[in-house]
Amino acid sequence: MTTKTPTEQTGARTDEAASLIGDARTRIDALDDRIIGLIQERMAVSAVIQEARISSGGRRVNLAREMEVLEHYRDALGKPGTALAMTMLELCRGRV
Repeated sequence: MTTKTPTEQTGARTDEAASLIGDARTRIDALDDRIIGLIQERMAVSAVIQEARISSGGRRVNLAREMEVLEHYRDALGKPGTALAMTMLELCRGRV
């Protein structure tokens, strides 16, 4: 098995750029871990809301609220934000 150099691992042309990219990737990995944790927390809170809504005779999903969430993400992140919000909402639905 051949060990790749940092420049080969990052696609950078210089050691300096490879170091910068390596450090930035470490930060991105840490951010991704935090984002995953926040989504898992959101899923748990969403389950509480769904449980309360269902036990009170309501529907599992509130489409008006989901539209607000989609709009919020679209306003903050542009069109790709809508796709991101749809994925997040899908993760949070039906856990009850």
